[in-house]
Amino acid sequence: MKFFVGVTDYDWYSLHASKPRVEEVNFWRPSPDVSFKALKTGEPFLFKLHAPRNYIVGGGFFTKFLQLPISLAWEAFGEGNGAQTIQEVRTRIGKYRKTTIAPFEDPHIGCVILAEPFFFPETEWIPAPPDFKRPTVVGKGYDTDTQGGLDLWKLVAERLARLRALLSDPGPAVLAASEETRYSSPVLVSPRLGQGAFRVLVTDAYARRCAMTQERTLPVLEAAHILPYASGGPHAVSNGILLRSDLHRLFDLGYVAIDPDDRRIMVSKRLREEFDNGREYYPLHGRQVTVPSDTKSMPSRDNLLHHATHIFR
Repeated sequence: MKFFVGVTDYDWYSLHASKPRVEEVNFWRPSPDVSFKALKTGEPFLFKLHAPRNYIVGGGFFTKFLQLPISLAWEAFGEGNGAQTIQEVRTRIGKYRKTTIAPFEDPHIGCVILAEPFFFPETEWIPAPPDFKRPTVVGKGYDTDTQGGLDLWKLVAERLARLRALLSDPGPAVLAASEETRYSSPVLVSPRLGQGAFRVLVTDAYARRCAMTQERTLPVLEAAHILPYASGGPHAVSNGILLRSDLHRLFDLGYVAIDPDDRRIMVSKRLREEFDNGREYYPLHGRQVTVPSDTKSMPSRDNLLHHATHIFR
């Protein structure tokens, strides 16, 4: 198993560590051109503080790397970006880029999206390994197939096992990692997504286009749950569909649905009966929805069936 040790600052760590629970974080990078290919989904990403605090202080589990506009990164993750306001994020990015971001500018940043983050108390901090040289700015990759990588990961897993007892609802990746001290080979488990990751991953899966209208104006596009989250629907891409905000509302209320077999739009007669209107929506009836090219991201037929049967009327 590979894992990555990324460098961050103490303020970023302390904001998250002060909270009883953090569902997800965006370990952003200021450059609009940067990429991140060091990890696969579910592999660990650890946090090391800048010198002189050369310690590993926590981590999370890699979900995906995306280039996102600052506004979407903030709307999706809020303080999960490591700041208390969007203006603070913009100021930090401008500092790293050495140029001020204009008031109405919305540049893209690199987003390393991490699920199930964990933060060690100072008594559990792990000294940076000897091969992690101080000039390292971004981070360094490790592999548990090497002795150095395995030794470091065992230290992390031991601390996770102790931290697990303090967590009210540890996710599957944390549970698997905290069990690894009992086994010789680490086990890779897909982490549990949070609301922010759900939103940006669905937006990416649908290529930033409404599945029903192909609308591309990003501020009005929203990730809708097919099986409502309140009813046990997971934050999974297969349980999501990207919709224009008005269609999202109608979908949630059962005025619009998607046929689970042919994936065509169904518009309820209730729009006309209840509002004496609906002329904007009835032309969509029978239209094929656009679905992701990745088969793993395709909308769940079972969830579409549940929506069409129990919510649509």
